[in-house]
Amino acid sequence: MRKNSLFRRYFSIFSASAILSILVLGIILMLFASQYFQDEKYAMLERNAHQAAAATAANYTRNNYSEIDPTMVTMVYSVLASAVDAEIFFADMEGNIILSAGVSSQQLIHKTVPMEVIERVSQGEYRSAAMLKPLFGQSHYGVGVPVQAEDETIGILFAAASAASLREFISELSKMFLISAIVVLFIFSVVIYIVTIRLIRPLRDMLAATQSFSQGDFSKRVKVSGFDEIGQLAMAFNNMASTLATTELTRRSFVANVSHELKTPMTTISGFVDGMLDGTIPEEKHPQYLQVVSNEVKRLSRLVRSMLDSARIEAGEMHLCLTLFDISELIRQTVFTFEHMIEEKQLEIRGLDIDKIMVRADSDLMHQVVYNLIENAVKFVNPGGCIAFSYHTDAQRTYVSIRNTGAGLDKEEVPHLFERFYKSDRSRSLNKNGAGLGLHIVKSIVNYHKGEIMVRSVKGEFTEFEFCIPSPSPGK
Repeated sequence: MRKNSLFRRYFSIFSASAILSILVLGIILMLFASQYFQDEKYAMLERNAHQAAAATAANYTRNNYSEIDPTMVTMVYSVLASAVDAEIFFADMEGNIILSAGVSSQQLIHKTVPMEVIERVSQGEYRSAAMLKPLFGQSHYGVGVPVQAEDETIGILFAAASAASLREFISELSKMFLISAIVVLFIFSVVIYIVTIRLIRPLRDMLAATQSFSQGDFSKRVKVSGFDEIGQLAMAFNNMASTLATTELTRRSFVANVSHELKTPMTTISGFVDGMLDGTIPEEKHPQYLQVVSNEVKRLSRLVRSMLDSARIEAGEMHLCLTLFDISELIRQTVFTFEHMIEEKQLEIRGLDIDKIMVRADSDLMHQVVYNLIENAVKFVNPGGCIAFSYHTDAQRTYVSIRNTGAGLDKEEVPHLFERFYKSDRSRSLNKNGAGLGLHIVKSIVNYHKGEIMVRSVKGEFTEFEFCIPSPSPGK
């Protein structure tokens, strides 16, 4: 594709449209101006012809219907002819021109008007641009008016003006229109150029940005200069770029974290197995190191299972099997699985002695949510501390809260708790087996149930996780 081809195409289309519009406007203007000029010319000739005819009829009447005084009538003709730059002449019913006044008055005397013209005018007023051409040798606007006295037509009064005046008028009008059109086209071209540049610029920016995206640089953004369709497209493009940047960052972080999390146990397994095979590790210590290898294999299994669960939830491939069950009983059973750690830390457990709290959800997935939250609470509660469970139900939602005493969380940590592979420094120091996927999976499962989860923490006092899911409809 040639550079600026889109700009050239738009500019050419707009320019051609402007030129065509001005051309059509010019043609229409010339047609209307020509018609208006002719109508005005005929109107003036008609007025003067009627006045000359009236003067002729009056003179004929004063002379007892016997003759027309050439001197008096010609004087009137001369005044009327000079007023409209025309020829005024009188012809009898045989077509012979008797009286004339105007530029060509002497040339018209003794000439004859065609009889078809005399007959046409005698039937009523008549005007034409061609009827007097045989007299003048060129086109003249002509108006014929019958002269009547005592209900008798004594002759025909003609008023004629050269058609060359129309050509002069159109020529002058064309010059003015051409100058105006050139000025307008220049202004219009500048406006079209600016508008086209502004129209194309976001598209060029998007093209440059997409080329950067293809090279892995998602930092480019398109300038938003308005809220029209182009502006909305630019905003949508920028949002897409931000999403791509976030996705790419997440992908790189995911790959890096997965590589790190998989590398550690695999290195451990490989080292111990090689040590046992080459005799570096004595045979009597094989059971001890085999137990370590077994633990690392289980850790790998948990990590892979967690990543698969996370991927299935985010891809929408996790299907909910909704059943009605008591979530308080699910929590009690889950707490019992941590009995050894609870006794070891001498923890106080509150909130287990409560009536049924019925919810409609996927029991297996909710067990995963509850298990992860309780595991975190047991892991981070202070020795001799307390873990408390509380519930709240309204018409729309059921709320479950799990609070543990302890060191609490920094404010900077809270926004990142549910991110994939996020582990605080304190978490790393307390537990080496975590992959940073537990809370991310918890949030994904809760959201998949159209619920929400939130965390509250006071440094040095407590940490509390509260999630809510829709309450079951009455009667279900």
